Amino acid sequence: MKYSLCFFPFVGAVIAGLLYGWQVLCREICCGGLFRICVATAIPLIVTGGFHVDGYMDTMDAFHSYKSREEKLEIMSDPHIGAFSVIMLVLYYILFIGFYSETGCVNDVILVGAGFVISRILSAFMVVFLRPARGNGMLKYFSDTAGKAVVVTFLVIEMAALNTLLAVFISLVVLIETAVAVLFAIYYKYRCYKELGGVTGDTAGYFVTVTELLMCMTVAICGMI
Repeated sequence: MKYSLCFFPFVGAVIAGLLYGWQVLCREICCGGLFRICVATAIPLIVTGGFHVDGYMDTMDAFHSYKSREEKLEIMSDPHIGAFSVIMLVLYYILFIGFYSETGCVNDVILVGAGFVISRILSAFMVVFLRPARGNGMLKYFSDTAGKAVVVTFLVIEMAALNTLLAVFISLVVLIETAVAVLFAIYYKYRCYKELGGVTGDTAGYFVTVTELLMCMTVAICGMI
């Protein structure tokens, strides 16, 4: 458990590899564009079991309740879903499918896949460094048990290696992706501290999920430009 966060980005690498493989397969079998996009959108859900999306939905319910800090934390602990979680989930996938449809070539898909790794590297960083909103819970446990020096060293190496390899062999767009993800991480810290007093396992899922969308948007917009 001390070093498990070092391997969190490898989940993103598995998703990226499956997206790449699916893109290559689609090119060989000449399947329809909508089918390609929908299956690609489903791959992260299949791999993770919707683990992060669950946190995203809980966080959306809490943020859109506009209640006190304590009530927001209670909402996030409630197993039931509210209207805003559904509304924001539908909006999320409309945007993801729309922007992913603009990533037609293999290099674009590799860059989108890189976003699944970047989001998890930064999420692991924040588990180590950011203040938990609760005195218990899964995120607090990971934060307390992590071997921080080793974890941070590995995460830095992983981020540097990913950016260097893709910038040299694929595109400098990966550097823009990383910059966008870091900016969102700053906003994420500000909003969670302001509204919840810290971060939770649910907000970590929110961060991973939204960052993946932002990475897809970045690749698509850079391709249009």
